[in-house]
Amino acid sequence: MKTDTLDEQIAAWRKALLRSDAVTDADADELEEHLRDQASDLAAAGLTDDEAFLIAVRRIGQVDAVTAEYAREHGDRLWKQLVTPGRSSDGSTRQSVGVMIAFAAVAIVVLHSARLLAMGGYSDTRFLDEPIQPWFGRSFSLFVLPVLGAYFAYTRRSSLARVGVIAAATIALGIAINVFPYSSDSSSEVIVSLHLPFLLWFLMGALYVRDLRSSSERMDFVRFTGEWVIYVLLIVIGGGVLLSLTSLVLAPIMPDAIGEIFVWVMPAGGAAAVIVAAWLVEAKKSMIENLAPVLTAIFTPLFAALLLVAAVGYAALRPEDFNRELLAGFDVLMIIVVALVVYGISARPSDRAPGVMDVLRLVAVVAAILLDVIVLILMFARVGDLGLTPNRVAALGLNIVLLVNLIGTAWFSARHLGGAPIVHLERWQTGYLPVFAGWLALVVVALPPAFLFG
Repeated sequence: MKTDTLDEQIAAWRKALLRSDAVTDADADELEEHLRDQASDLAAAGLTDDEAFLIAVRRIGQVDAVTAEYAREHGDRLWKQLVTPGRSSDGSTRQSVGVMIAFAAVAIVVLHSARLLAMGGYSDTRFLDEPIQPWFGRSFSLFVLPVLGAYFAYTRRSSLARVGVIAAATIALGIAINVFPYSSDSSSEVIVSLHLPFLLWFLMGALYVRDLRSSSERMDFVRFTGEWVIYVLLIVIGGGVLLSLTSLVLAPIMPDAIGEIFVWVMPAGGAAAVIVAAWLVEAKKSMIENLAPVLTAIFTPLFAALLLVAAVGYAALRPEDFNRELLAGFDVLMIIVVALVVYGISARPSDRAPGVMDVLRLVAVVAAILLDVIVLILMFARVGDLGLTPNRVAALGLNIVLLVNLIGTAWFSARHLGGAPIVHLERWQTGYLPVFAGWLALVVVALPPAFLFG
């Protein structure tokens, strides 16, 4: 029994070592041999297996220190990992390059098939300067994100029951938003198109998280989301540069081909980027984790300063011209603040004492609360003058949902600065995710009929 326990501890220690791309199997074999020798000597001296293991690990070095040392000594391995297939910690091939390419190809085929079906006939809707049926625009995310969900289900071995529930919900959403009798120039149709991708993201997240009740696994999905966004942006920037140079090179010799290339390559690249980014996050997890927290640390103080200036300015000047574009801008600002806070705490070591970043995060949250309250007052005044519309209801609801989240965040952040564990704040954020999903579902499914699809 004791030997089994020691073997399990050593296996877990080895698995943690191999999460770093700087450590090879041969390195792990050598370190494991040293660890076993140390533990064996200590056990022979009369220590229990647990005591022998802990002392042996301390003598060799904690996992983080060992992997950091290997990264310094073998930095070339990290760079070489950029062009080699990722390694699953359990040795599975489900996250191989071949699997990623297959799912990316499916996403491309589904998107282009839908585009070809939606072409033809008169329509004011345009996609890359081509007339296209309106259902394509409102359903755009349905052609890609369910494929990402299927990728999650395959690579993370989701249960068939859960896959069935998510598939049924996705199909029901697709049917609902396309049978609604939208009026011409319908605001609710635009709102559905804007909110559906985020609702689908939460749905697909249910296939990423193995235990839906686990706060730590929900936080893993938050970490995945932040890193996925970074990778998608990098791929989009790279793809934009490539297409621009392609256009420049072909202009003198094949000018008529440029339009066709854009029509076929841009959607394909976007669809593939969704899957490729997901694969990269999992395959290169140890590298991007060093980048995302740095970006969060840079932008949190800057957004805190922006929010403070905006809160003081709006409280003092009370602007009357509070139009739809400004309202949308504030919604985006609030969402970014919440995202910075959530990602900041997700990347923060849970055992670290409160520091400057925690104070800055609380300042940003308090400033965001003040600004959100001011914005809500102005919005209610506008609703009193002009009445309710789908846009105003969607914006009001989102601001209220964000305000409640921010108030809870400020409360738990203040308690953390007073010495309470950070886990309370983490649980508040992960427990609040269903509230965001629920609001999105209401907007997509209930708002159009509530306003007679106008």
